[in-house]
Amino acid sequence: MNKTEFVKKVAAENALTQKKAAEVVDSVLNAVVDAVAAGEKVSFPGFGTFESKARAARVGKNPQTGEAVEIAAATVPAFKAGKAFKDKVNK
Repeated sequence: MNKTEFVKKVAAENALTQKKAAEVVDSVLNAVVDAVAAGEKVSFPGFGTFESKARAARVGKNPQTGEAVEIAAATVPAFKAGKAFKDKVNK
């Protein structure tokens, strides 16, 4: 499912126009991104948790040359699925 299909589904299930549903979806996603970027944890019980995690610097390998490459430390977004989400996917 892509964003357009997702917006159509949200619009249909909530008696909204596709334009209004797209605004709501964009607003929710932007709020999650902004909170995670600020270092906050965003939790939706039963669905999952979005947070940022620190990834340590490490030495990698260039697959074409085999040369060792330094990979810098980074902060990356992470998602952990909730129990209800995992159970529904695993049935």
